[in-house]
Amino acid sequence: MEAKQAFRDIKQGNIAPLYICYGTESYLMNEFTNRLVETLSEPEHREMAVIRFDTGETPIDVIIEEAETLPFLVPTKIILVRDSVLFASGKESARIEHRPERLLSYMAQPSETTVLVFLVPHEKLDERKKLVKTAKANHGVITFAPLQAGELQQWLFNRASRQGRTLEQQAAEELLRRAGTDMNALAAETDKLCLHAGAQGTITADAVESLVPMATEQNVFRLTEELAALRTEQAITLYYDLLKQREEPIKLMALLVRQFRNMLHVKELGSQGYSPQQMAGQLGLHPYAVKVTADQARKFSQERLAALLSELADLDYAMKTGRVEKTLGLELFLLKTASAGAS
Repeated sequence: MEAKQAFRDIKQGNIAPLYICYGTESYLMNEFTNRLVETLSEPEHREMAVIRFDTGETPIDVIIEEAETLPFLVPTKIILVRDSVLFASGKESARIEHRPERLLSYMAQPSETTVLVFLVPHEKLDERKKLVKTAKANHGVITFAPLQAGELQQWLFNRASRQGRTLEQQAAEELLRRAGTDMNALAAETDKLCLHAGAQGTITADAVESLVPMATEQNVFRLTEELAALRTEQAITLYYDLLKQREEPIKLMALLVRQFRNMLHVKELGSQGYSPQQMAGQLGLHPYAVKVTADQARKFSQERLAALLSELADLDYAMKTGRVEKTLGLELFLLKTASAGAS
């Protein structure tokens, strides 16, 4: 089941006794559990209604025993279990012994007064396990994958709209460019912009530029764009700005290496016919990041990207061994790269 359907089910009051939530989009997973808690319990009773466990610290026998115990002073008990062992391929702790058959028995006849939710922060479940096969066949298995670029923008529009504000298209694009794809950061920045816009106000691109600082990784995206466009002055100015923000040259170089490497991988996968969604899965990137990276990669040849990575590897060694002063070394690399261009 996709996250959107799970949210619709909660809204319609269709709540299952057992959920296995997995995926890398932690914000949506947390939002799902928050909606469950809000729907099933009153604010003043939530301390008694919500119980949290971690399979890295608590045996499944103890968790199931709690699930089978009648709730105290509340109609429904919500048990949230963080798990990397039972449903994923995480390594079990030597001091914690789990009996999966105990959970299998519970899954066959779950308690009517408990909603048991397993939160698995992994991209995939371990399909070899009987627990996973049984859950997929009979229970609510929900995937929380990163939103596509268009979905992420629509989510921003909806968040602003729920607060009585209008988010312009260009403002949404600028917000993503500045804050990146982390939904926790985007939510906080959107709420801040809504406050600034006022009741029934409109959030403009100018407001985003004024109020939302550029995240370091997003500045590295900009830096590669300036290098590809031969805008030497802008690239060096951006580098100086990052230094003023106390960013370490070695950290910036590592981010540049990662971005150039991702660009090279995107070009290689694109030549093999991979879709952006498939690339995101292969590279462990957000789909929006793949889109931005692909746009940048078009400005570089594969040979040029490979050469830049080789130069950065040499520079990394020289900086870490003291042969080159860090700040000056990276500045000289940027000057040379911007002058040479992307070809």
